[in-house]
Amino acid sequence: MNKLCCFGGSQHVGGRSSSSSGKGKSHEGSVNYGFSLIKGKANHPMEDYHVAKFVQIQEHELGLFAIYDGHLGDGVPAYLQKHLFSNILNEEEFWVDLNRSISKAYERTDQAILSHDSDLGRGGSTAVTAILINGQRLWVANVGDSRAVLSRGGQAIQMSTDHEPNTERGSIEHRGGFVSNMPGDVPRVNGQLAVSRAFGDRNLKSHLRSDPDIQDTIIDNNVDILILASDGLWKVVSNQEAVDIARKIKDPLKAAKQLTAEAVRRDSKDDISCVVVRFRR
Repeated sequence: MNKLCCFGGSQHVGGRSSSSSGKGKSHEGSVNYGFSLIKGKANHPMEDYHVAKFVQIQEHELGLFAIYDGHLGDGVPAYLQKHLFSNILNEEEFWVDLNRSISKAYERTDQAILSHDSDLGRGGSTAVTAILINGQRLWVANVGDSRAVLSRGGQAIQMSTDHEPNTERGSIEHRGGFVSNMPGDVPRVNGQLAVSRAFGDRNLKSHLRSDPDIQDTIIDNNVDILILASDGLWKVVSNQEAVDIARKIKDPLKAAKQLTAEAVRRDSKDDISCVVVRFRR
């Protein structure tokens, strides 16, 4: 289901491939990742972006993973891909209070998007981000309905919160908005947006939130897989199904490709983006 229902066309600058994939690993090789992105069947350019990489900061190795699912063009997800992690890492309290640093960076990034003179703030995007510190501690934050799922002992654990209009109706109505439930469609904020939190979306921002939900966990020997994906996957594949598929495939690139292919096979019409992180045990 399209994230945003609106009148008029969306703007898109430049062209992108209808699919992309790749892989990498941590410096010591104990963590591998793969990603796969496939354009959906909707008649608009690809609007999903991702981040998957390891960076070295002083004596720490950080794994940075994200999925950004845009709507009304790719301007906002492209901006997030370039700036959101940098803004988080540049917070003064990053090593002291990561939770607060993530929240502040999300807010400042959203304000920067909205302050652009171009149409950047007119569009919007969900975001789910994961920061892995030295392969031992994981922090996940999100706005919108892109999702992060962890496999602990083979059991799927959702590490993010789906921000949907019906579940946050009270907040939307308190801000002067409304939630519509048209037959055959998903609930939408003011009849337009199918998520209750997002970056950008200047025309709806007074009725939306952009503060993230944040969860953290220890990566112990029982954790073997982390999956980040857009709702193009999660609308047709359950958390446990995704974990079961990914665990059977040792190569995380092949696992990510298998997950996106399965979503296509189940007739997902949205853009489908997936990052699979495998912890060697």
